[in-house]
Amino acid sequence: MLKPALLSLGLSVLLPSVAPAEEIGEVTTAFKLLGANHRIVVEAFDDPKVEGVSCFVSRARTGGISGSLGLAEDTSDASIACRQTGPVAFRDELKDGEEVFNRRASILFKTFQVVRFFDQKRNTLVYLSYSDKLVDGSPKNSISAVVIRDME
Repeated sequence: MLKPALLSLGLSVLLPSVAPAEEIGEVTTAFKLLGANHRIVVEAFDDPKVEGVSCFVSRARTGGISGSLGLAEDTSDASIACRQTGPVAFRDELKDGEEVFNRRASILFKTFQVVRFFDQKRNTLVYLSYSDKLVDGSPKNSISAVVIRDME
């Protein structure tokens, strides 16, 4: 009984921390007679290493029977908008290209993810969203930049 807990703790230390998301809402894009409708889901997450920055992503979710069972592959269509929502404080050292958010986009091999870069010259955090597959990724992507300003 203790082994699974230790394994989970060990994996959480080894794996990069990614932000949990809160679903803000969704809209239906196509009616499906059987199973869930095709839809666009909007989620929000806070950068796990940068206090005071929140990002909002919208992404397509495939419906139908296969989508309802979690077997469908979502399209690579997505968008991101990140904003400074409070005083910015770095909780830890930032690494360029560090993953800050991810979601499964198919039962195997495809993920939607957000990575962060820091443009020191412009004092700006840059967030890039994209999807990838084990064999063939998609060039579809979206970008958002947050200029770090003092909040008074």
